[in-house]
Amino acid sequence: MKQFESDDNSASIISVTDKVRPLALGMPVIAVHFLGDRAAFIGAEENVALVDGAGEISTVVVHGGGILCVATDGARIVMGGDDGKLVALDKKGETALLATDPKRRWIDNVALHPDGAVAWSAGKTAFVRSGKAEEKSFEVPSTVGGLAFAPKGVRLAVAHYNGVTLWFPNMAANAEVLEWAGSHLGVVFSPDNKFLVTAMHEPALHGWRLADHRHMRMTGYPGRVRSMSWSAGGKALATSGADSVIMWPFASKDGPMGKEPAMFAPLQARVSMVACHPKQDILAVGYSDGTILMVRMTDGAEILVRKNGGAAVSALAWNPKGTLLAFAAEDGDGGLLEL
Repeated sequence: MKQFESDDNSASIISVTDKVRPLALGMPVIAVHFLGDRAAFIGAEENVALVDGAGEISTVVVHGGGILCVATDGARIVMGGDDGKLVALDKKGETALLATDPKRRWIDNVALHPDGAVAWSAGKTAFVRSGKAEEKSFEVPSTVGGLAFAPKGVRLAVAHYNGVTLWFPNMAANAEVLEWAGSHLGVVFSPDNKFLVTAMHEPALHGWRLADHRHMRMTGYPGRVRSMSWSAGGKALATSGADSVIMWPFASKDGPMGKEPAMFAPLQARVSMVACHPKQDILAVGYSDGTILMVRMTDGAEILVRKNGGAAVSALAWNPKGTLLAFAAEDGDGGLLEL
């Protein structure tokens, strides 16, 4: 186990800590995404901090309370809040109110489709608005735990207690239900549209092969999986929840069935965030002790981006070109690394 407690200890690993532009964001951060070459750090309450390449920070007020969920398609960031509002932020730094829940319920899940459709949820109800601004809703048996659009076609996965409902908002066909006992929270489609994976309330993932609904049990985590990221080309799924990055193989038609995951970058701290490089087999990893590493998936080689000693890393993202890495911790300490 490698630890980076002192300069002597970190001497054996390549370090780029001196190339990081530190950012004092002044607020707890729940996510970071890029709008063009500006990094947008989403605060836990009310604000988004937009940071340009020179490190200049401008703050935009987006909600009248807590920000509960975030999604991006590269052109805009859409956020839901405990004020019952769904708000979009564009590359110009301008906001637009997309929806207000009529009962002022919390909007706690959001998803975006490449064609401009947006989905969100409040309580047991999922809503979809297509690019043509037609709004439709669908109720599931229990509170919605997660939302994801399929990469092809307008199909929405709605995670809830005891499974996932696959809903086609533009078709009259009945929704499909993928059943598995327990509470399903985060949900993702594989980029090739062949698999669906949920992060469960217990320390496990569950998956289905969509062609035949065959189950994939992905267990053995010491803690809940709160961060998932597909590698470039969708060949593997990187996950948090352990003291190493757990990477499940998805290159074959059977996905991870009957296979062991790869494990990278073990530390004596829990992995809190993972972000795969958009074009190369490189992974950025944030830990509960504030450490950030970059890892090469081909051989496990590591580069130190940030030393430990701070709050848990809560946000991590690459820009679309893969030339900038943005990060932030729960205490508002952030940074930008240009590669």
